[in-house]
Amino acid sequence: MLKKVPAFIIIGLLCLVKGAFAQTDSVKTDSAKVDTFKVDTNLLNKYRIEPRKNALPLRIRPMQLQPEYIPVKMPDYEIKRWRKWLTVAINFNQSAFSSNWASGGVSAVAVGTNIIYRTEYNKSPFIYTAEVNFLYGRSKNKGQGARKTNDRIFIDNKLSTKLSQNWYLFGSLSLESQVDKGFQYPDPNPPVLISKFLSPGYITESFGLEYKPSRFFDLRIGTGTARQTLVLDTTIYRTQPGNYGVPIGKTVRNELAFQAIALFDKDIMQNLHLNWRYALFIPYGRPIAYTNHRLDATLLARVNKLINVTINGTVVYNKDTSNDIQATEGLALGILYKFP
Repeated sequence: MLKKVPAFIIIGLLCLVKGAFAQTDSVKTDSAKVDTFKVDTNLLNKYRIEPRKNALPLRIRPMQLQPEYIPVKMPDYEIKRWRKWLTVAINFNQSAFSSNWASGGVSAVAVGTNIIYRTEYNKSPFIYTAEVNFLYGRSKNKGQGARKTNDRIFIDNKLSTKLSQNWYLFGSLSLESQVDKGFQYPDPNPPVLISKFLSPGYITESFGLEYKPSRFFDLRIGTGTARQTLVLDTTIYRTQPGNYGVPIGKTVRNELAFQAIALFDKDIMQNLHLNWRYALFIPYGRPIAYTNHRLDATLLARVNKLINVTINGTVVYNKDTSNDIQATEGLALGILYKFP
């Protein structure tokens, strides 16, 4: 039967089959080329459209801010510009002997007190300081009346303003006198009255520079100083012919002078405190012999918080009072307390 099919038909069928296989090979070849093509994914991501996460509409309210006051409690503190100190010292001295004591002796008792009050107001650049120093003592020996051993009242006020680290400009006012009558006891004559309150007394006004390099040392240089010497008892000249430099019949003598005052107050050793004050007074228009000097010194040894041993000493030279140097000294055991 195949022999009866024309040859050209067989040739045509073979050509169709060959063409089909050739087309299949070309498709395979093209697909291989597409698979090896590099795609830029970053560029495609720019055109990607993400689906909406929430299709429901959102209502956004605007933010509203309102001030809210928070109560603030101030710190419970206060700036104290005033400082105060009070020192009270009471000293006792007592001795007693039996009537048949072979070595002899006189029973005696003595009491002394020293009160020091200081205050300070500090508001830069101004500083105000005040001091009141009261010293008084009495003793009584058997067979004699009570006698005064110490008597001094000293009041000092100072206002200063700071000029530099150690220098100040200051003005001061001070008062010095005694409060009780003073006597001399020329045995066997009766006691002689030689002093009273404000007889004599001294009021001093000073203006100048102050040098204060540390807390325990102070030097005042008063180039403009005035002092009034008071003798209110006009009859005191009968026992004191010099009348303390005040003309007889008058109660006041005015003087202009140069004044220098040095103060030292420090613990020099453990439980040992030294305080001294030196005052120099040079009056204008008078001989150099009338220059006044006064040195007050106190050495305090603490036994414990209350008990102490005190040595006081004073040296004075004032030609209007005496031609010689005057001095006093005392040693006492007593009680001392400071506030605060």
